[in-house]
Amino acid sequence: MDTQAAEARIKELYTLIERHNILYYRDDAPEVSDAVYDELFRELQLLEERFPTLARPESPTRRIGAQPRESFSQIRHRIPMLSLENTLTEKEIVEFNDRIKRYLSLTDDQELVYFCEPKMDGLAVELVYEEGVFSEGSTRGDGFIGEDVSANVRTIKPLPLRLTIDPPPHRVEVRGEVYLALKDFQQLNAEREEAGEQPFANPRNAAAGSLRQLDSRVTAKRPLSLFCYGPGEIDGYEFVSQQNFLDTIAQWGLPVNQLSRKVSGVGGVLAYYREMATMRESLDYEIDGVVVKVDSFALQRELGEKSRSPRWAIAFKFPPRQATTLVEDIVPQVGRTGVITPVAHLKPVEVSGVIVSRATLHNWEELAKKDIRIGDTVLIERAGDVIPAVVKAFSEKRDGSERTLPMPEYCPECGSKVTKLPGEVAIRCLELSCPAQIREAISHFASRNAMDIEGLGDKYGEELVKLNLVTTVADLYTLNRDDFMRFERMGDKLAGNLLNAIENSKKRELSRFIFALGIRNVGEHTAKILAGAFGSIENLAKATEAELLSLREIGPQVAQNIIEYFANPRNREILQSMIHAGVQPISEEKRLGGKFAGMNFVFTGTLTQFTRDEAKRIVENEGGHATGSVSRKTDFVVAGTEAGSKLTKARELGVPVISETEFLELLGVCRT
Repeated sequence: MDTQAAEARIKELYTLIERHNILYYRDDAPEVSDAVYDELFRELQLLEERFPTLARPESPTRRIGAQPRESFSQIRHRIPMLSLENTLTEKEIVEFNDRIKRYLSLTDDQELVYFCEPKMDGLAVELVYEEGVFSEGSTRGDGFIGEDVSANVRTIKPLPLRLTIDPPPHRVEVRGEVYLALKDFQQLNAEREEAGEQPFANPRNAAAGSLRQLDSRVTAKRPLSLFCYGPGEIDGYEFVSQQNFLDTIAQWGLPVNQLSRKVSGVGGVLAYYREMATMRESLDYEIDGVVVKVDSFALQRELGEKSRSPRWAIAFKFPPRQATTLVEDIVPQVGRTGVITPVAHLKPVEVSGVIVSRATLHNWEELAKKDIRIGDTVLIERAGDVIPAVVKAFSEKRDGSERTLPMPEYCPECGSKVTKLPGEVAIRCLELSCPAQIREAISHFASRNAMDIEGLGDKYGEELVKLNLVTTVADLYTLNRDDFMRFERMGDKLAGNLLNAIENSKKRELSRFIFALGIRNVGEHTAKILAGAFGSIENLAKATEAELLSLREIGPQVAQNIIEYFANPRNREILQSMIHAGVQPISEEKRLGGKFAGMNFVFTGTLTQFTRDEAKRIVENEGGHATGSVSRKTDFVVAGTEAGSKLTKARELGVPVISETEFLELLGVCRT
């Protein structure tokens, strides 16, 4: 390649990488996989190394990420949040080790001490504590300026709002990774698809999308988690190594990954990488490699940084969970809420030790956007280690015989005309007697986290619908032994076990029963909130919109879905049938009659007589709620020393402000 051709390709790569940076870092909507992006980035690096005069300051290799979104205010990082150099080969890890040893003038027999950590596939954030109290949280942004997501970060349950060290350092900046566990990712996507919303492509996108919500109540409903991995500016405390840093902040209450550890030399690094690659499949969160750091902070300072990454660290990435195969067919599939999804039937292929023969295409807008056709050669990946997804089609391999699948006008199961509701990307069958919806409703109702009817899996559910024995979930409680004996290869003992399992399910916890009903956007967590607030299905059925919206974490859309569900005569009939059949959900303990029943508290400033977590538990144990923001619904603001904007807002709204001592007097407790 001559200089002119290289210059043209570099400009093209600038445009491509910049576009993918914006889609990935800012919009949380990547169009290509990490592996494809890494290939583009590596190609640009190699061209700039070969033609150094063509490298420009504005090159993507000279900066990090993308500009923050305008919808958030900005926070400048006191120390830039650099990204890491990547590698996929053991050879390059050996070269990395040799480079550092040469830079430090070490001999061949002098081994470096490294610290290795699982490389979380989430969203990088910076957390700031002032005098031991959490004050702000921001995203990486472009590495120098990030988005202010403080209100949303506060909703992450593993995050301590106060460090457990006395006296605390004046200022502590900690870098971490926000992520979503795989089981929570699956549940979130299932709820989004049921609601006709676009599912997230992977857990990283789900975490980023959750943290970047403008309404922190939405973030609070997402079970985000966090691991801390590195320091920013620390004022008032000294650390000597990465291990010393992580051990210390863990004692302060910050979450760290327990799989991280110190190793000796490049051999220790390679052994750790292989161990994590083996463990990867069993973890409940997504990792895409390991991070290797020189353990000593003194050596880190001596090694310093390059233009966009530190010399003392590298990301050793795993091979992508991807494979190429053929789309043999695309079949519309009807879900429990009537959402019709195109599913690709694939020529079976192994991806990370699993044989994949089907992959979701989510909806027809996604199908058209990616231009996937029957007969296409496609790239698939196991997104978040759960449901395989089609990444892209190789259009250059088409021979003209490929076919598109048009959006159906009628339900493939029952023949009813389909509907696309306003504001949704999904199309739906609204016919409640649709066999597919009944099958899926039975499967959900009987699942382990719902009514837990052991043995009643998809196979028997399909048979019940096929034989017209069940048209609603209420019909499960009218089945008898003769009904089950109509199944092929059904024995008397197995029929008895199924009947016993159905009978035993009549007394499940109320929260599980609410979840089992399949109300749109009401997952397990929301069901528990509703069960605790209303105490019975009868009370929930009569709940008004105002009563629902008064509950923490219940928004307008969820409230509307609940009201619509119980307003539907068919749903009321199904509930009544189950109650007549003996279904009696067990009311879970309600905190009624406590000293703070129905009251909302906000705590602000530095508290001296109890921690924020203690305060929250006190309020909730007395039937109240401890929230993070002041509104007209707030009954009391408890102000410690150095209270800031929340105190100001409370005074503006006329919300009563009390001291810690006055709060304890309300409780009837005196602390000295």
